[in-house]
Amino acid sequence: MSSTRLDLKHTALLIVDLQNDFLHADGAYARGGANLPGAAALIANMKAVTDAMRAAGGWIVSTQFTLVPGRGGEPLISPHLQQLRPFLRKGDFQPGAWGHGLIDELAPADFTVEKVAYSAFYMTRLEFVLRKVGIDTLLIGGIVTNGGVASTLRDAHVRDFHALLLTDGCAAFSKEAHEASLSSLGTIAPKLTCAEVVAAIRAT
Repeated sequence: MSSTRLDLKHTALLIVDLQNDFLHADGAYARGGANLPGAAALIANMKAVTDAMRAAGGWIVSTQFTLVPGRGGEPLISPHLQQLRPFLRKGDFQPGAWGHGLIDELAPADFTVEKVAYSAFYMTRLEFVLRKVGIDTLLIGGIVTNGGVASTLRDAHVRDFHALLLTDGCAAFSKEAHEASLSSLGTIAPKLTCAEVVAAIRAT
């Protein structure tokens, strides 16, 4: 993919859920023992892309998985997530809280979009923001490959955005799930490494 050309006026880096509560040693997932394999490499790869986009004046959009506080601040958690991650508690992924935020290595983003489900397009303002600033191409990375990344990429595809998948800019909780998702998503989106994307950005 070394011949990839990008029009940065119409391209955004879409960072899916790279938040403190998912990735930081003091975050909710680390507290619950749900550590993401390869997190350090993922962050380093995405930092290279984020730095290149920022230096070139490109758009950076961060989606933030959100647990909406209900009465008394108790989070509204979907049953499937409660079963999968029973350690989630009051204050985790809460809007405005430290854990909800984009990790320091990648901050700040030009736009931050709260999301409550796998896809960053579901019941959010993401499409509105992208259309308003003239974005038609998305460089997509984040977590998890078989969850938020896959759902967001597929939704981008059906909305006629040109989506490119950063193969080493996303990760899952198992190598098998990651690799299977890369294979299936390759049928609808070009796959590039973060190094290839950085080279394409610098070539614009």
